[in-house]
Formats: sequence, C-alpha cells, structure tokens
Amino acid sequence: MRNLPKRLVVLSLLLVTAVASAQEAAPAAQGEQGAVGSLIDKGFGYLGIKYRLGGTGPEVGGFDCSGLVRKVFGDALGLNLPRTAAEMARIGDKVGAQDLKPGDLVFFNTMRRAFSHVGIYVGDNKFLHSPSKGGVVRVEEIDSSYWMKRFNGARRLVPEAQAAPLAPPPLLAAPPLER
Repeated sequence: MRNLPKRLVVLSLLLVTAVASAQEAAPAAQGEQGAVGSLIDKGFGYLGIKYRLGGTGPEVGGFDCSGLVRKVFGDALGLNLPRTAAEMARIGDKVGAQDLKPGDLVFFNTMRRAFSHVGIYVGDNKFLHSPSKGGVVRVEEIDSSYWMKRFNGARRLVPEAQAAPLAPPPLLAAPPLER
C-alpha cells in the first residue's frame, strides 16, 4: 500500500507519454490520408442537400451529380474538374471495380449513355452522389443490382499513396504495470 501513490505517479507519467506520442503520430497518419479524408468529410457535409439539374451547390438550390463532385474536389483539394460526368470520365487513371479506393470517381450509365452519372467512392462498397430529381445527396451501395448493372468504370484523381483505405487513428497503449 505504501507504494500505491508512487505507482499512480508512474502510471500517470506513462499515460501522458503515450498520449503525447499518439498526438505526434497523428499528423503523419493524417498526412498520408489527409487528402482523401478531407475529400470524404467535405462530401459528407452535403448529405441531404436536394438534387437540382445543373446545380453546383446549396446556394443555388442543390447539386446535380457532377456539380457535387466538382464542388467536393474543388473545396477539399483545390482541383477544378470539368463540369459534366462524361468530361470527368476522360481524366485521371482508370481503376477496376475490384481496385476501388476512397476518393475514386465512379461512373454509371443512367440515361442510356455511358458516363451519364458520377459519384465518389467512399469505401466499404458505398458511394456518395446526388441521384436525380426528387432525391438528395446520399450514400448508396455500389453493388446493389441497380448500380452494378449501370457501372461504367472508375477514375482515380488522388495519388495512390493518398488513396489508401482510411485507417482509424493509432491506439493508445500503456505498458503493463510492474508487480
């Protein structure tokens, strides 16, 4: 019992050291995933915004699919993307459906023409998009029968190192107490 206060001091110092180490490591992890994380966060900020044909943001009453993608990439990464889904499909590196990573653009044939719809892959077989009249910006399963039948391909605009799967922040672990 006499050593209890001493052990608490040691444990407190170890915990403070672990927290400080994790805080120093966090910027490095964010640097690797910062572009994609910022992109996804920015996109999620528009969830629920109404669809509007030709729309480029909430200030004009909503987004169409390419307006959403253009706004998210512009605000998060400073990229000035083309205005239409078909034009966006001509830029970046082609990516197979099995190789999708968060931040990739995904394209669909929804109007009987290739590359007529675009969204942003967010991971876990889901993508963010502004669907159609009467809809709102939302996340949907890319492997649903509707979207799989219409999938046209994908493009990667974010460099490979920054398109890695999003990882949780490092865990804090204190060394075991001596007995």
